[in-house]
Amino acid sequence: MNNLIILPIVIPFLMGIFLIFFNKHITVQKWLSAVASFLSVIASIVIVQTVHTNGIQTLEIGNWAPPYGIVLVADMYASLLVLTTSIIGFTSLLFAFSSVTSDREKFYFYPGVQFLLLGVTGAFLTGDIFNLFVFFEVMLMSSYLLIVLGSSKNQLRESIKYILVNVISSALFVIAVAYLYAVTGTLNMADLSVRIADMGQSGLLTVIAILFLVIFGLKGAIFPLYFWLPASYQAPPAVVTALFGALLTKVGVYSITRVYTVIFYHEPSFTHEILAWLSALTIVFGVIGAIAYWDIKKIVIYNIITAVGVILFGIAANTPNSVEGSIYYLVHDMIVKGALFFLVGTIIAITGTSNLRKFSGLIASHPFLGWMFLIATLALAGIPPLSGFIGKLKIIQGGFEAGEYTIAFVVLLSSLLVLYSVMKIFIHGFWGEPNKTPVNKEATKGLILPIVILLVLSIAYGFGVESLSPYISQAANTLLDPSIYIQAVLKE
Repeated sequence: MNNLIILPIVIPFLMGIFLIFFNKHITVQKWLSAVASFLSVIASIVIVQTVHTNGIQTLEIGNWAPPYGIVLVADMYASLLVLTTSIIGFTSLLFAFSSVTSDREKFYFYPGVQFLLLGVTGAFLTGDIFNLFVFFEVMLMSSYLLIVLGSSKNQLRESIKYILVNVISSALFVIAVAYLYAVTGTLNMADLSVRIADMGQSGLLTVIAILFLVIFGLKGAIFPLYFWLPASYQAPPAVVTALFGALLTKVGVYSITRVYTVIFYHEPSFTHEILAWLSALTIVFGVIGAIAYWDIKKIVIYNIITAVGVILFGIAANTPNSVEGSIYYLVHDMIVKGALFFLVGTIIAITGTSNLRKFSGLIASHPFLGWMFLIATLALAGIPPLSGFIGKLKIIQGGFEAGEYTIAFVVLLSSLLVLYSVMKIFIHGFWGEPNKTPVNKEATKGLILPIVILLVLSIAYGFGVESLSPYISQAANTLLDPSIYIQAVLKE
């Protein structure tokens, strides 16, 4: 038992409650939020190192042993995602300090961010599928607040769609959990794995597995369930879009990965093959959207969808290389998407528009911003030796090993189209002659630091692959061999 692993949940929980009482004291909220998020980063680093040294850490809430009690489980996969979430949360707050208006701040913006981080980290750490639902709801309720703050016409319209979609998916989630409990008599993920292995993954359980794929796919925005995402993520300010794009869809990806590697892994010829082709279609429609638009925010939003497809194909291929690549790429994408949305928010603050046809030549007045955008672009596309390269390479290699040649080629081709979609922003927005669009040269004040932090991490991630490899391999081993997870949780 290790009380340390509850800290990334307890810190934002207590701080979120505490900040509610200081809604009129914005400066106090800023300082307390920053301190809490920094402490979460430190706690997450310690957890990652503890798991690396001592193996999977568990915490039995109330000393009720699983499968009867609630258990938190920090394996390396969850721990790496908790650490990345803490970093995204911290840098998002730094960006928010200079970009979020006071009318949003005084209506519980900072408590909303803390509760969002609580929901995300809780979803990563829970070892119980019903509590996965509970943490999903905490995350979603916080996102409802953040997406509607500001009350612009566009926000209110898109928030209705966003809330409706998530209410339906939450109802389906409860139904799926009820069916699973009725068939197996347990909700602990490790115990579910044991019982399904003993009884065999029957046709009914396979149907439940597909139902979970629909639910998590709706939250993670896979084809054809991504329809709600582009407009909903475009409505709120850039910092909120960064939090959503870097974190919320990744919880859906994590959930699919967890249930398909720990619980429903007995019929891969059916379940994983469906996941593989849905991943391919997600990639295709993601890149089509990214290259079709001239709105810089929508271009990056559609690249979220593409990345979801790439990551899930690595899980569907289910080879050591593809699973390792999926983990590499997931962490990379969280960091780079955060940086790109911060960059897009900064560009909008400078030009007053997200329409790429209305500005150009920004590199003349903001050269540092331009070169940072270029680095983020190359990293996103997986250009070596930046952070996206090793993950995508291993996913493609794993796809070939699994005999999924067509989809592996789609992943390879998507790199070129992703590069084209974001280079379009650099070429048309930063390069060329400055046009007559008024430029606010002071708009970048306070916005550059969080971008620099994430880009430095992304570069270090790409160049430090050899140092990170033991951590990624440890995470992949747990996903490839469910018995490691089961033994750690059930102590069998």
